[in-house]
Amino acid sequence: MLGWIKAFNYKNLRMRWLYLTALLCLITALDAKPPELTAKDTYHKVKEILRSHACHHELTPELMKRGFDNFLEELDPNKIYFLQGEIAPWTSPSDELLTKALQEFRTEEFSVFYEIHAAMKKAVERRNRIEAKLAKAKVPTKVDAENFKDLPWVASEEELYERLLKIKGLQVETAAKFDKEVQSTFFQRIDKRRKIREEELVGGSKEEQNQHVLALILKAMSTALDSQTNYFTPAEATQFMIQVQQRLFGIGAQLRDDLNGFTITRILEGSPAAEGDKLHIEDRIIAVNGVPVVGMEITEAVQHIRGPQGTKAILTILRGEEKLDVEITRGEIVLKESRLESSIEPFGDLAIGVLKLFSFYQDQKYSSASDLAQAIHDLQKEHDLKGVILDLRGNAGGLLPQAVSVAGLFMSKGVVVSVKDNTGNVQHLRNIESKIVWDGPLIILTNRTSASAAEIVAQTLQEYGRAIIVGDETTYGKGTFQTFTLESTHTAKVNPKGEYKVTRGRYYTVSGKSPQLVGVKADIVVPSVFSAMEVGEKFSKYPLETDQIAPSFDDDLLDIPALHRYQVAKLYKFDLQPIMKTYEPFMSQLRQNTDLRLKENTNYQKFLVDIGNKNFNSLDETDVQMKEAVSLMKDLLFLNR
Repeated sequence: MLGWIKAFNYKNLRMRWLYLTALLCLITALDAKPPELTAKDTYHKVKEILRSHACHHELTPELMKRGFDNFLEELDPNKIYFLQGEIAPWTSPSDELLTKALQEFRTEEFSVFYEIHAAMKKAVERRNRIEAKLAKAKVPTKVDAENFKDLPWVASEEELYERLLKIKGLQVETAAKFDKEVQSTFFQRIDKRRKIREEELVGGSKEEQNQHVLALILKAMSTALDSQTNYFTPAEATQFMIQVQQRLFGIGAQLRDDLNGFTITRILEGSPAAEGDKLHIEDRIIAVNGVPVVGMEITEAVQHIRGPQGTKAILTILRGEEKLDVEITRGEIVLKESRLESSIEPFGDLAIGVLKLFSFYQDQKYSSASDLAQAIHDLQKEHDLKGVILDLRGNAGGLLPQAVSVAGLFMSKGVVVSVKDNTGNVQHLRNIESKIVWDGPLIILTNRTSASAAEIVAQTLQEYGRAIIVGDETTYGKGTFQTFTLESTHTAKVNPKGEYKVTRGRYYTVSGKSPQLVGVKADIVVPSVFSAMEVGEKFSKYPLETDQIAPSFDDDLLDIPALHRYQVAKLYKFDLQPIMKTYEPFMSQLRQNTDLRLKENTNYQKFLVDIGNKNFNSLDETDVQMKEAVSLMKDLLFLNR
């Protein structure tokens, strides 16, 4: 994940997301062991979530219907198991069935969900019969992948067979793009993963099956409330916190499942795997602490490799024809390269700093704000820094307090974000520091995948007049905030019954506007491939509506108890951030300059036509958004000289 700033293109973006997902999945394992749930636990967790939710506080027939839909999609997300007729009682439930399910829920019974699960068992048996037929069938060619979007449930077993046959045709076409060595194991891997998932869903002991069903019920009912409320199994909770913190404990090696072992494809710099030259790329791990891992699902194998900091892992590896036992001491791995990148763009003898922030994170040692501040200081030491470009494209957010701290690097005291919770109570989150790390020209790059905390920082700094926003016309539109039952500093204390994230309310920037559904509007629009895609909160299931509160530029401190308000005012009510007009005289000229440059860029104009026609294979190889942000900063520095 290196060099995105200088050599960005959308293909790289896709590969980065794929790599990050793979890295987190490979270095950390989603243990197949189900959470230690009982029916009582399930009922009480749903009640806890409802009590905390921004809008929904009681189960209703509509929420129960959503729960049925979600449960079916948890079991069969790609619609390749169930038939339309056999699930009709749950996709179009009667009032009587919904009433029954609600009544049972209140008595900690979930018979309707167990009936759906029983149907899944039969569907798995049918699928395995079909797979035996598919193994002998001639697969179709030139199957259009577009036909597999938003699929309905099939009506018959014959239609299911045809759907699976076409999917196999797509897989054959994909396999042909790999070398022969990969092709030989391609379908074995697909079949292996299918069987493992089926075993997790409908296999195991009766107790394990029961716990799996209860976990799926929690997932289905929590996501019925809104698109951001979720239940996590213990392993998923750990994974979620790794994504927030960008840190984990293990050996720091990326693995590939080759069926005959797990080949090391990458070793993270500074990780335990990199120390002492003990492990090499292409080493194949066949056992961990004496336990053979050949044939295991990769997540299970990695679970054996991971462990507490300071403990030992003995890896049995094959290096060519040689068999070796290698002892590795597990340690903390900070995924710094997926946190922040910095570089400079020369401007004569001067420099423009480019800072790419991937998420808003914090752990016991690092945070996005402190790392960003250090990066700016480092650039100032080495260069005559005249402008900063903060790249928040692809930044899906993270910790809300970090949004306040990051915004505080570029502004004086004042309200950064306000939150209104499930009781209607409004609380303001303020930057209380007068010291500004960078007070010069600032451009913020955003796109349709910039979300949540990224939207807070961009919109608030735009509203104070501290930044110009460049990029897609609007951002993702996630203006809700969630609380998580697991504290970010205590990932080792994951509840064996699972954790949950619940939408408590909406957030609003200093103007009182919430980005929920509508996103953050760019000052200067430079479309990317995402601008023509159905990306954003408004395309998710059951999103909350947008909202607005009174502006907070003139901070009245009314959310602070009256007893303390005077004391707080003495410490806070000076050096407040004003609304600045610095960029206003230049905006018309800056927009004209951008329009002219973009019109003269024939490749980019062709790209715009392609994405307008939904041809998303057309890629902006030169990252016009970044190139234009740099040009705009140069224009601004020239105009403001």
